[in-house]
Amino acid sequence: MKSISSYLAVFNSRKMVAILLLGFASGLPYALADDAFRAWLTKTGFDVKTIGWLSLVGLPYSLKFLWSPLVDYFRLPLLGRRRGWILAAQIGLIVAILFLASQMGVIAGLDTAGRNNALQLVAITAVVMAFLSATQDIAVDAYRTDIVSTLEVGAGASVALLGYRVALLLTGWIAFVLADRIGWASVYG
Repeated sequence: MKSISSYLAVFNSRKMVAILLLGFASGLPYALADDAFRAWLTKTGFDVKTIGWLSLVGLPYSLKFLWSPLVDYFRLPLLGRRRGWILAAQIGLIVAILFLASQMGVIAGLDTAGRNNALQLVAITAVVMAFLSATQDIAVDAYRTDIVSTLEVGAGASVALLGYRVALLLTGWIAFVLADRIGWASVYG
C-alpha cells in the first residue's frame, strides 16, 4: 500500500508543471475559437443564422480522432514526434490567430455587404485555427501519456484539465473585458 506522501510527491514534479502549462496552452485557442468568436460576430452585427452556421468552426475538436493516427505516426524533423507536433501546431496557431485578428480589423471598417463578402476568409481562418488547436490537443495528450508513469496517469490528466479550464476561464474573461476597451482585433492580436 502506498503512503500519502508518495501520492503527494507526484504533484511536486516538474512534469506536472509542464503538463499544467501544456493544458493551459491547449485551452487558449479553444476559447478564441468558441465563445469569443461568436461574441465578435454578434458585436460586428452578423445575423443569428450566420452565427449559427459559424458555430461549426468548432467541428475539428469533435473530429480530431480522424487525423490523430497521422499525428501519432508521423515524426516531424524537429524535437521528436510529440514535441515537434506541439511546436508546429503552436506556430501555426500564432499565424492563424494573428491573421484572424487582421481580418477582424478589416471587417470592422466595412459596411454590411462588405462584411458579408469578407466573412468567408474569416470562417476559413477560424476553421484552420480550430484544426491546429485540435492537433495541438492530440499532441499534448500523447506527450502527457508518454511522460507520466502509471502512478501519475490520474494526476496528469487532472492537472492537464485544470490548466485547460483555467485557460478557458481566463482567456474568456480577458477577451470580454478588453474587447470593449481595445476592440476584438486587438484582443486576438
